[in-house]
Amino acid sequence: MTGRFTIIRAMTAALLIAATAPAARAQQAPLQDKPFAEHKIVLQLSDNDPRKQGLVLSVASNLMKHYDPDKVAIEIVAFGPGIELLRPENPNRKMVESLVAQGARFDICLNTVDTLERENGKRPEFIAAATPVQVGVAQILFLTENGYTLVRP
Repeated sequence: MTGRFTIIRAMTAALLIAATAPAARAQQAPLQDKPFAEHKIVLQLSDNDPRKQGLVLSVASNLMKHYDPDKVAIEIVAFGPGIELLRPENPNRKMVESLVAQGARFDICLNTVDTLERENGKRPEFIAAATPVQVGVAQILFLTENGYTLVRP
């Protein structure tokens, strides 16, 4: 009887995982549509240091210059204090928008946004160029599982 119970429990767990997997994937931003990209890079930004923000933007810009923008897929995932880069008043806004125009994508973690809203009683604004993802770290994991190289400048 114990063996049968273990098998049933394992099958039930597998069914629950299978049933929730599509919902978890639906919360990720889809992969970029860059069919000719030979290189795929995800840059992590998780702190509000202006030097770190500048470094992340510099790395993305240098990659765009080194490789043709069509040959490189760049995604910057901002979570925690890193979302400050994507606020409308950030001095790097023009650089962010320039990189977006060249095909880079900037993801903003909605878990962080929700936390700030709970703490401050007001939802923080972020620029329209930011792509919302439910969980920033999960987006990084999704990208690395799909061939992106993680760089944490």
